[in-house]
Amino acid sequence: MKTPKYWQSNSFTSKILSPLGFLYGFMTQLRLKLKSPHKVSIPVVCIGNITAGGTGKTPVSISIAKLLATEMYHPFFVSRGYGGKLQDVIVNNKKHTAKDVGDEPLLLSKQAPVVVNANRYAAAQKAVEQGADIIIMDDGFQNPSLHKDLSFLVFDGNYGIGNGKIIPSGPLRETLENGIKRADAIIILGKDKHDLAKRCGLPAFFGHTEAVQTTINNQDVVAFAGIGHPQKFYHTLKQQGFNVVKTIDFPDHHFYTREELENIINEAKKLNAQIYTTSKDFVKIPPLYSQDINVLEVAVVWDNPEELISFIKQKTKQ
Repeated sequence: MKTPKYWQSNSFTSKILSPLGFLYGFMTQLRLKLKSPHKVSIPVVCIGNITAGGTGKTPVSISIAKLLATEMYHPFFVSRGYGGKLQDVIVNNKKHTAKDVGDEPLLLSKQAPVVVNANRYAAAQKAVEQGADIIIMDDGFQNPSLHKDLSFLVFDGNYGIGNGKIIPSGPLRETLENGIKRADAIIILGKDKHDLAKRCGLPAFFGHTEAVQTTINNQDVVAFAGIGHPQKFYHTLKQQGFNVVKTIDFPDHHFYTREELENIINEAKKLNAQIYTTSKDFVKIPPLYSQDINVLEVAVVWDNPEELISFIKQKTKQ
């Protein structure tokens, strides 16, 4: 789904939907209370959020895996594989497609092995069997099946928690108060414009995303994205010096049709512009069309990476 604009304000639509939001939040807490998590023999680090999409959770997961690898860890990701049809598999990015395992697992697999299974405990057990010594749980903060040794909540510092209401009335999966009770620390990407560090009262780590690409061959760009907050991607392109002449939004996790891709390519030809999309979207582009589409890679840059890795090591000691 696309992120509704009313999630950012206390609008009439948001107020009308508030009872459904209350029910959603109640059911989330009930599910968490009724199921006891199972623990595996190695540490589990959860990179989660309490808002629906667009916080930068996947780039954070990739970055933390890189940090752990430099400390001689052998991390594995576990993921439910949203949008994919396969379960209980280790992602092979030379063989599997996004329709097989989901877009995020395919992207994560470029950094470290990924086990896809909606049963996170079963996924973690498979990771242990395959030689993992630490598990990064991409998402799953509201999933009660697997014990978490360390839980981070990731926030977009600019967006914050929107109107502070629960789905479908707002962007929250649960209230901020309930979320921080189970979290060990928060991660804020960008400037903390909503004083989240102070409001949460937990250890806070700060960073921002930067584009990896520096070379610009053609400044005119048609950009498209199927992510939680596509405007963030378009803003990054503009920061790199691109002239974004047209933007096309799609729902988060969208799988592109042949017609949609051909329309984008034809539009770019008319405007004599290059085409750019996100790395998460690019893994869903068939080879027939990918040669006409560029990807803007982004990476998380931490304010204090040494403090972050020290915190993770301290909290995951066995």
